[in-house]
Amino acid sequence: MRVLVVDAGGRGNAIAHAFSRSEKVKEVYVAPGNGGSYLFPKCKQAELNGKKIPSIRAIEDIVNFAKNAEVDLAYIGPEEPLSLGLVDRLEEEGIPAVGPKKEATILEASKCWAKDFMRKIGVPIPEYWNFDDPDEAKEFIKDYYKSNPGKNLVVKADGLAAGKGVFVCDSVEEALFAVDEIMVRKRFGEAGNRIEVEERLYGIEVAFTALSDGKHVVPFGHAKDYKRAFDPDDVEGMRKFYMGYMRKYITKEEAKKLFDEGKLLNPNTGGMGAVSPHPKVDEEIERKIMDLVVEPIIKKFKEIEGIEFRGVLYPVIMLVEEDEELVPKVLEINVRDCDPGAEAKLPRLESDLAEISLALIDRRLDEVEVKFSNDYCVAVCAVSGFMVGREGIKPGYPGDHYTNQPIKGIENVKDAYVYANGIAKTKSGYETTGGRVLTISALGKTVEEAREKAYRELEKISFPGIRYRKTIGLDVPE
Repeated sequence: MRVLVVDAGGRGNAIAHAFSRSEKVKEVYVAPGNGGSYLFPKCKQAELNGKKIPSIRAIEDIVNFAKNAEVDLAYIGPEEPLSLGLVDRLEEEGIPAVGPKKEATILEASKCWAKDFMRKIGVPIPEYWNFDDPDEAKEFIKDYYKSNPGKNLVVKADGLAAGKGVFVCDSVEEALFAVDEIMVRKRFGEAGNRIEVEERLYGIEVAFTALSDGKHVVPFGHAKDYKRAFDPDDVEGMRKFYMGYMRKYITKEEAKKLFDEGKLLNPNTGGMGAVSPHPKVDEEIERKIMDLVVEPIIKKFKEIEGIEFRGVLYPVIMLVEEDEELVPKVLEINVRDCDPGAEAKLPRLESDLAEISLALIDRRLDEVEVKFSNDYCVAVCAVSGFMVGREGIKPGYPGDHYTNQPIKGIENVKDAYVYANGIAKTKSGYETTGGRVLTISALGKTVEEAREKAYRELEKISFPGIRYRKTIGLDVPE
């Protein structure tokens, strides 16, 4: 088989690596991929007429490549090409694809719509409110904090924001700041035309994934995701970030005052690392999530909305204790695999991903086994951090960051996998091209063993501005 993986980052390279382990697979193309797409056997970047595919949004280029290369199967990683109808176009050309069609991506493309749908079908969710006017949202937030001492809110951009459009707030000031970031300053563009404001839940967060072929639904692994940009005690890192980032909007003195008063956030990112399996999720919890969340969403989506979901469903779950038992409540729904959860989950996959994919396409998921090893995997992301250069201060990921920095040491990593998030291959080696640069994933019989390997191997890699969290795999508050 020839397989096409559509993705630009570490998740795509982890998916490609999983396909490369199949005896059924001859070649794995990654579009657009990156310089790290060549790190695994059988894998390489896709080229159309001698040129790399420009982006995950280049739908017709991807379709034309798939036709010209005569690929037997396509697997779509990120949400954006799915929401642009890539699966629809591939299937029009007779190319089987793993991923939902465009109409089904509403589950992720609008957090407001998804919460309304889940409330309608009785899936457990936090209390929430939708707004399309920033002033109305701010007035509600002020009233909420006044009337609910001890409670907090989460503010989310309605649309697709690459995992960064969520502000988990600890104060009214932080929530008001989040509204301005999303709706006034338009940090996430059109995704911030509406917002969803929800009660902040406290419990155990789980990145849970399942596969659906439209008729059958099966679990597809889970992970603990670390979204916060900084470790809780990394005060210096947060100070540098806000001194650089906030100067776009307010003076340095105002930024310092806000930070000193503890009114600024440890920002959410697309992910700083992950552990799989989730250390707190057992078979009973997995079954409860399938029964109360996944299966109702898939079933009612078809019954009520008339839309079949085929692909990877990724609900973000908060396990909340109620009446002395853990209840799974859905924070949001995604219509693709998690990232960096996939980089921690897929190295553990023992089943053949090509066989699973073909079974999904043929609506016979009930005939294949989806099996993961009992090992743990710890994945740690190295990002482009705070730097002062020719263009002045750049606070680093998830804010503005410098790129084209030389990377050293990738070839020295022997006891872990390197999944490239944002790197380019040059004549002299590798260089950075994005905020998240690479992910180191290591396996071990225990979380501690996997964690020790991941950090030991990560120390072999360097680039200007490199930063990574030191607490991935530790039980720290997020």
